[in-house]
Amino acid sequence: MNFEHISVLLNECIENLNIKENGVYIDGTMGGAGHSSQIAKVLNNTGRLICIDQDENAIKTGKERLANFNNVSFVHSNFCNINEIYNSLNLNETGVDGILLDLGVSSHQLDEGYRGFSYMQDAPLDMRMDIRNDFSAYTVVNTYSKDELNRIISQYGEERWSKRIAEFIENERKNKPIETTFELVSIIKKAIPKGARIDGPHPAKRTFQAIRIEVNKELEILKDTIINMANILNNNGRLAIITFHSLEDRIVKNIFRELENPCICPRDLPVCACGKKPLGKIVTRKPIVPSKEELEQNHRSRSAKFRVFEVLK
Repeated sequence: MNFEHISVLLNECIENLNIKENGVYIDGTMGGAGHSSQIAKVLNNTGRLICIDQDENAIKTGKERLANFNNVSFVHSNFCNINEIYNSLNLNETGVDGILLDLGVSSHQLDEGYRGFSYMQDAPLDMRMDIRNDFSAYTVVNTYSKDELNRIISQYGEERWSKRIAEFIENERKNKPIETTFELVSIIKKAIPKGARIDGPHPAKRTFQAIRIEVNKELEILKDTIINMANILNNNGRLAIITFHSLEDRIVKNIFRELENPCICPRDLPVCACGKKPLGKIVTRKPIVPSKEELEQNHRSRSAKFRVFEVLK
């Protein structure tokens, strides 16, 4: 297994986490351990790094690549379980000084064709980041109603042809189940008018994104997780999040704003009466995006946006 992944905005992440040598840090989406490796290098023997990933391949790779560090713990789980992880590792004794999330699908998951994430390689419809789950892309494509398919493809994929794609999927599966990525790609191409397929990204890109998000409940878990993570951070602790599409970025931006200004009182009220106190401040008023040099080296970084929140207690 060759888990290749170029870490996006690596220097910007390390700089904005404001790492203390003896601090406690969490990489909630370890992947190929690129960010984790750099964090571990900054820490001394009294510092601690917790690496979380729901992908079994990532955990195996991380253990190999971080084998020289004796202050790293690995957790095979989804970062949405942060409260359980926090308690099980007794992090309440030290608190947490920084958390990093690199959201979305990893390059490794896209490149491993058998996982079914990529519309460029033929494979069974899967798209599970955690293979322990039973729910897969096959389930979505073959059991969701036409209206449900239209909803997720429109909402999560922001696909203008979502209704036609849902209709074509429904018609096709009447003959037999849709089993592979290329079968699905073929249906999507038939559904999208030829003129609309000339320009822009691959015609299946938005639909595959939507199904992947639905399979892994990526947006459902994000809002509550951001709040839970912010609540376990120490004073001056930072929550740093990389997103790769507008839906994720919008959630992160809005939650950070709520954490900075949670007051729900009417604007014309002279004194706050709701009693809600700010948890901290937004460090990045505008998202940090990849440099021209990084874009040239890693085209998959082109949609990345990086936002940082600092807790002040």
